[in-house]
Amino acid sequence: VDVVWVPCFRQRDIGSASSWCRQRGLPLFFDPLISAFDKQVNERAKFAPSSAKAQQLLAWERKLFALADRIIADTQAHADFFSDTLRVPADRMSVVPVGADEGVFTPQPATAPGDRVEVLFYGSFVALQGAEVIVEAASRCQGSRARWCLLGDGPTRAAAERSAATLDNVCFEPWISYENLPARIAAAHIVLGIFGSTDKTQRVIPNKVYQALACGRPVVTATTPAFPADLLDATDSGISWVPAGDSQALANAVIALTDAAGTLAQVGTNSRRTYERYFSESEVASALDLALDFE
Repeated sequence: VDVVWVPCFRQRDIGSASSWCRQRGLPLFFDPLISAFDKQVNERAKFAPSSAKAQQLLAWERKLFALADRIIADTQAHADFFSDTLRVPADRMSVVPVGADEGVFTPQPATAPGDRVEVLFYGSFVALQGAEVIVEAASRCQGSRARWCLLGDGPTRAAAERSAATLDNVCFEPWISYENLPARIAAAHIVLGIFGSTDKTQRVIPNKVYQALACGRPVVTATTPAFPADLLDATDSGISWVPAGDSQALANAVIALTDAAGTLAQVGTNSRRTYERYFSESEVASALDLALDFE
């Protein structure tokens, strides 16, 4: 047996997985996706970084990560965080992008814009997504063709709704099923990524970006080191880049796309090409092959 997948639904399960692998002489690969320390201390601010509880959590997670022979990160920025904060040696790190479920998120026919160009955000309304930046950008676009729709629920939605209460170009929608997301993406002309000013914003590529690219929709999202450097420099990628936390830049990017609404179909085609080049299942498989090929 060359590879055995041991599902661990909680990080603490890695201890038993490590013992199981050691008994059989098998290497252990650990794909944590996120850090518990990062989530509780940096993202949720549940513990102050210098507090005893935060330091205990950090020490526990460092020991946990040390049990694996190789750590899988979804972005290079996350790999750097694991190395810098959790003390994982760089030569034990591999980057494998998440990608999208290609059985669900497939190229969608272009939707011709009418009087309105629909700009869609969907998510769990956590700080890294920057819902307040989106609403502020929408407020700067009143009188334009853009109609901004925010779908989902979470901690910052109520505040976003209050901020948008007087805006006639913003609407909010409830969660829909996972299976219905492609059709909802197809009904939009532009899909938004994330725009928060948190440290974690700089380290992640959100599912919505993978999924929108796979569906062939123009994307606007924050410029962050989570994306491959050559993609950030690419032209005609189907992605419009804006600085994180910059509502004016986001408004400008959306207005530029709506002013050239006749090109949105081609921009969407470019988005799908970007997905295939960087994040498709074949690219994920190639990255995983490299990760598995180690001594």
